[in-house]
Amino acid sequence: MNEIRDLKHVHLVGIGGIGVSAIAEILLTYGLKVSGSDIKSSSITRHLESLGAKVTYSHASDNVHDDVDLIVYTSAVSEDNPELVRGRTLGIETISRSQMLGLIMKEYPDSVAISGAHGKTTTTSMVAVILGETDLDPTIFIGAEVEAVGGNARIGKGDLFVTEACEYRENFLDFNFNMAVILNIDEDHLDYYDNLDHIVSAFHRLTQKLPEDGVLLINIDDFNAKKVYNNSNCKQILTFGIASEADYMAANITYDEKGLPKFDLFLKGKPLGKIELSVPGRHNIYNSLAAISLTHHLGIDLATIVKALKKFKGAHRRFEHLGAYQGAEIYDDYAHHPNEIKATLEAARKLEAKKIIAVFQPHTYTRTKELLMEFSAAFDQADEIILTDIYAAREKNTLEIHTRDLEALIAKRGKMVTYLSSFEEILEHLMPRLNQDHLLFTLGAGNINEVAEALIKKSQ
Repeated sequence: MNEIRDLKHVHLVGIGGIGVSAIAEILLTYGLKVSGSDIKSSSITRHLESLGAKVTYSHASDNVHDDVDLIVYTSAVSEDNPELVRGRTLGIETISRSQMLGLIMKEYPDSVAISGAHGKTTTTSMVAVILGETDLDPTIFIGAEVEAVGGNARIGKGDLFVTEACEYRENFLDFNFNMAVILNIDEDHLDYYDNLDHIVSAFHRLTQKLPEDGVLLINIDDFNAKKVYNNSNCKQILTFGIASEADYMAANITYDEKGLPKFDLFLKGKPLGKIELSVPGRHNIYNSLAAISLTHHLGIDLATIVKALKKFKGAHRRFEHLGAYQGAEIYDDYAHHPNEIKATLEAARKLEAKKIIAVFQPHTYTRTKELLMEFSAAFDQADEIILTDIYAAREKNTLEIHTRDLEALIAKRGKMVTYLSSFEEILEHLMPRLNQDHLLFTLGAGNINEVAEALIKKSQ
């Protein structure tokens, strides 16, 4: 296709999605005509409309006009989508969101891909907040809305581009970058990948996309990440970690009464200073180390990094405190993988000695089926677990899996667990019981956050 700036009109199917909306926003800054479609209005689509995008709230063939130069779509859009069908009929080129993002990254002298099974959004958000304290004026794409950034994208005029790099369907291999961060590698997206080795090979290919003068920043404590440690084409590799001797290392870790970590930062064995985080959990220490190593490599002084990390309060749906109901503090988290759930609940246990109720909505039949045993062990730090139906997302249930299968396994571990099929049943179950002795967490990548939001509304 032509260079991006040679285009005149780009149409985006699913324009309200976190990833596609960021692309739409940057195309608008290039002065292009931008149109798109989505199922319903949201704060994101309304923001794009305020910037000049034309958004239609339906998927229909007549949304695509013959002046469209390019159609961009997400992985969630099926091949028989009427707008894609219309585009092919008209001979309009169609490319995926990841391919479009790869083209945008070519526009920047320096591009960073932040990858990993867990922690991408938080790490990218931390980097955004740190860089926001500098005059680099970067462009940053984030997989969630971040209050400190003012949304899910920061459109700058500088030479630096930073984005999350998701491994789903090997999408991150469409990107163009000269710096890459690998936070961790874990078994996930098994509706696409054959097994863990297949996933590791995708990250291996990610490292091989780095140019010789590029930089790889990697969590040396992560067992699977170490498998790709020496396979990069680039000459410069920076490591970060806690348990291993790393270039950037956290030591002397403590937690305050709110579960917030403090640690001493070392670079190649020499002390750099003390880091204080305003987000809880050991997993956020790793996320902060990744953000520190990247921004310090970019030349940001430690005082600026320390100040920004202290200011960072988290991203939307990442250990997000929403309010209270009858004295029970309510949090929401996007955790939808066993290791993410375990990390969130371990961080919750450090908050204070209260009873933790976890309300979990499994996400996709494939993930639930393939990681069923791991899910059953992920809730050990919760005092009570409430499960609801699997959020299908892009799948149909051909695997004969049901949430009751998970309920039975959790019950075998001696945990108090209840399956409730509807959000209304969950609310009816919780409302008479919640009090100041409880911490309530809604967990999952679907719409389970609606339960937490409904409780908050009822308390007002």
